Amino acid sequence: MVKNIIQRCTQSGLRMTEQRRTVAQVLETSQDHPDVEELYARASKLDPRISIATVYRSVKLFEESGILEKLEFGDGRARYEDADRDHHDHLIDIQSGKVIEFLDPEIEALQEKIAQRLGYSLKGHRLELYGVPIKRAVDE
Repeated sequence: MVKNIIQRCTQSGLRMTEQRRTVAQVLETSQDHPDVEELYARASKLDPRISIATVYRSVKLFEESGILEKLEFGDGRARYEDADRDHHDHLIDIQSGKVIEFLDPEIEALQEKIAQRLGYSLKGHRLELYGVPIKRAVDE
């Protein structure tokens, strides 16, 4: 299995221009879920000649090729992550927009159990939780 985004783009037959490589490099090193504007800001630090239109086109191409996954968390911003990452779920802080990745074996088992009870074999799922931080006694 090829892990590197640039290698997967090449393997998918995409022509990798210098600017597409820059966008792919930014995505590869992202530890968060950037939107196109954030990707553009990071990419333009590496290549000041890159345009936001190029970033939009690159992201769309990578998504259509199955290399990126588009995430929408209800804030009007499409965010992206590597489609080849290990399975995980998301908790979204609706005050700050922070996205926390997590994996809970109990939730995974419960989803399988529910699918089976309803007569299905689960082939995939996406779980997004939305919340606000709980105020602690120290904060009050």
